[in-house]
Amino acid sequence: MKVIAAFLLAKLGGKENPTSNDLKKILESVGAEIDESRIDLLFSLIKDHDVTELIAAGREKMAALSSGGPAAAMVGGGDGGAAAAAAEPAAESKKKVEEVKEESSDGEGMMGLFD
Repeated sequence: MKVIAAFLLAKLGGKENPTSNDLKKILESVGAEIDESRIDLLFSLIKDHDVTELIAAGREKMAALSSGGPAAAMVGGGDGGAAAAAAEPAAESKKKVEEVKEESSDGEGMMGLFD
């Protein structure tokens, strides 16, 4: 990850085509360990690609990942019963809130703390 960060920092710094020496200088400046095999691997993987296109492709892949929350279960739609089961607790909690409001309003003319 630090090699990729160094590469992107070099690009942001104005280097159109950063070299392995540029990455080494950046990593040395922050006291990071230099792993030349990882630097070579990065350059071999991105040699024929534009960085902005790689980032855009990565964003698309990340957007396809599920966050795993309740909304993902509803959007997934594999089981209609799961969506209905997820909606039931929300309806019950709304009903409980209404019950609490009814209990707190006393008809004796006293003001509630939060009314």
